[in-house]
Amino acid sequence: MNTLMRSFAAILFCLLLAMPSLAQKQKREPLTEAQVDKIAEAGVDPNARVALYTQFLNEHADAIKSLSNRKVSDARASRLNDALQDFTALMDELGENLDMYSDRKADIRKSLQALNEATPHWQGILRALAGEPGFNLARKEAIESGEDLADQARRLLQEQSDYFKQHPDETGQDRAEPK
Repeated sequence: MNTLMRSFAAILFCLLLAMPSLAQKQKREPLTEAQVDKIAEAGVDPNARVALYTQFLNEHADAIKSLSNRKVSDARASRLNDALQDFTALMDELGENLDMYSDRKADIRKSLQALNEATPHWQGILRALAGEPGFNLARKEAIESGEDLADQARRLLQEQSDYFKQHPDETGQDRAEPK
């Protein structure tokens, strides 16, 4: 009996150790390895980094639009659910970057302008996509995240315009330097 309990405990222990690795395998990455490398390379240039995120989000939005035109099926719903989750994760990641650049007083007005022009297009694609049980929650989350990002980009562009009017000597900087 004691051996049986030890065997059971050993099996249970192995299963508990394996659970985190199973969860890690299911975590989706919204960017390809090449895209991640491009983002990392652009890390020293805030405008380039925001422009890359905007480009990648445009590509994701186009993929969602092309999937929405396909025949309704379980496979389509699953792919749309995954694409919408990736899109939401990428918008949230961009929002975090915008927060960081805002705190640093980096001049990202140029890339914010392009982002402000792109967000209505993304929202249009998401709102035109009819909800289905297979991806309705992911669609709602993507719409909310898109609205948040659009609001953040508009607000940040206004804040930056005001800030750099008052501090013209800091125009074009990557971060504010202590004086």
